[in-house]
Amino acid sequence: MLYLIAQLVEHPDQVEVEIAESGSKLSLTATVSSDDIGRVIGKRGRVANAIRTLVRAAAHRDGVQVEVDFRD
Repeated sequence: MLYLIAQLVEHPDQVEVEIAESGSKLSLTATVSSDDIGRVIGKRGRVANAIRTLVRAAAHRDGVQVEVDFRD
């Protein structure tokens, strides 16, 4: 997810992903520059939803539930 988001933003050095685990569920929080949050969310949240879908599909393969959030 870090690589994917870093390719979308203008400040890839400011992208951070925090991972929190509770049982079999992972919570991923991506922090990006306030200048880049619009690029990551996209129109009507389409880019954010695409990232969530991709990450959830990869996690589903391993039997893990994932929650993905974005913040600036």
